[in-house]
Amino acid sequence: MGKPKRERALKDNEAKAVTRTIRVSPQKLNLVAAQIRGKKVQTALADLEFSRKRIAGTVKKTLESAVANAENNHDLDVDSLVVAEAYVGKSIVMKRFHVRGRGRGTRILRPFSHLTIVVREVEEEAA
Repeated sequence: MGKPKRERALKDNEAKAVTRTIRVSPQKLNLVAAQIRGKKVQTALADLEFSRKRIAGTVKKTLESAVANAENNHDLDVDSLVVAEAYVGKSIVMKRFHVRGRGRGTRILRPFSHLTIVVREVEEEAA
């Protein structure tokens, strides 16, 4: 039997990819995600390729996964895709202990993040 199939959350001209538990703070990841929001996929990939941020490689892999999902699962045209949404969520936070002077200690927080990228197929407008 099984449970009934769930309705698709995205529109027919959209595809998404999600990367969970990325070892970077959401604030730093959002800086890179903001660079590609609203851009064409080819431009966004080029920006990520030459970005000096450490996390840009992971964001690039997620974007490539969203493009592959659009092409293989939803039969969308890769050349007319734009990054419709790129948003970041908080994940777990590892708590660590750092030894300091005079017998004290401080807490170190090591945050993790989630990244979701949605690509949308847009029709080219004649100029």
